[in-house]
Amino acid sequence: MKKITKYIIRILNMTRFYTNTTFKQKIHSIPEPEIHLPKPEYNIEFLCNPLNRDLIADNIKKRKSSGNIDKVLEFHRKANSKKLFEELSKIPNLTQSTTMKYLENIPTILRIIGNLPKYDFKAKEFSNIATNLNLLINNHLGPVTGSRSYVLIGDLAELEQALIMYTIKELLSHNFHLVSVPDILPSQILERCGLINDGDRKLVYEIEPYYGNVFSLSGTAEMALAYKLSNKVFSYDELPIKLVAVSRCYRAEISNLVEERGIYRVHQFTKVEMFVASEQKHSIKIMEEIISIQEKLFGQLNLHCKLLDMPSNELGSSAYRKIDIEAWMPGRARFGEISSCSNCTDYQSRRLSIKYKNSNGIIIHAHTLNGTACAIPRMLIAICETYQLSNGDIMVPEYLKHFMNKKSIIRKQNIPSVKY
Repeated sequence: MKKITKYIIRILNMTRFYTNTTFKQKIHSIPEPEIHLPKPEYNIEFLCNPLNRDLIADNIKKRKSSGNIDKVLEFHRKANSKKLFEELSKIPNLTQSTTMKYLENIPTILRIIGNLPKYDFKAKEFSNIATNLNLLINNHLGPVTGSRSYVLIGDLAELEQALIMYTIKELLSHNFHLVSVPDILPSQILERCGLINDGDRKLVYEIEPYYGNVFSLSGTAEMALAYKLSNKVFSYDELPIKLVAVSRCYRAEISNLVEERGIYRVHQFTKVEMFVASEQKHSIKIMEEIISIQEKLFGQLNLHCKLLDMPSNELGSSAYRKIDIEAWMPGRARFGEISSCSNCTDYQSRRLSIKYKNSNGIIIHAHTLNGTACAIPRMLIAICETYQLSNGDIMVPEYLKHFMNKKSIIRKQNIPSVKY
């Protein structure tokens, strides 16, 4: 019996050794990922023309970009292609002429939609409403997901799903095609879409330690959708290509501003994103269509909003023009951004080779546009504060009842306390 026992132990040890060795070999034999990205096709004819130097320099200054047009011109003269392409990658998109005239940090109000809600009681903030109803946990989550995270409970989690379904249903009626996208992308895709990390200010979560900075967590579905269209040439009659995705968004940015407390600015959240590739001559019209859809989505929920034409310093690297939508948040007694729409013209398509053959048979770069259809945390703040009742409950907006089993009131949840 002892001999049999020793024999079994020996076999188990051999099996454990073999399994561990094989596992380790498999780990070390993982091939380096291959990323097939096109060579960027910058508008060298325009950017490297000394006659355009002052226009480009003024644009860089007003956008507070790290680009340097003088270095671009210098390396172009010296025929140093490697350095030239490095500097070209930092040059931001041109800015709409009207936007260039706006003062720094001062957006222009285009219009107001919806009515300002009124109450016969003091409006409470979202965090107070949600916590009192046992709908939210956003404290002491460090060991789980880090700071600026949250857990939605019961009816609030159901409201999140209702918002997603409501939004998708509306977008499908406007001929958008639903796409499921990955949360992990090649870091170069994020950069080529315009998310440039300057100095110590990191906006991106990189995947470490196995892949260094080769892969990152996506900041928005826009990047994966742009990647989906890269290295392709479409016919003009296939455009516009209208895509929508629901994804998790990861942002490493932090804020100590009082107005961005709670779940207003978090490290990860769910968002429904629109992305369009269009003919160059139609991108201005497409932008108007996207904004019209956003207005309808928020208007049907009776949110009081204002549309803002953003100044140059708020455009990032990729946008030619950007319109933000802010909703009134009664508990905070202030407006907060819930959406934006950007026309990136050919900035992204030149970096990702998204092209089309026009009616004359000429292959040119498409224009790309993106728009937020629903950013969950801020939509929850705006809705719950707008629809709060005097007893602390929340009324469900009419357009969302269908997606919540006809539920009309969100009350305190009878759910056991969960420790995180």
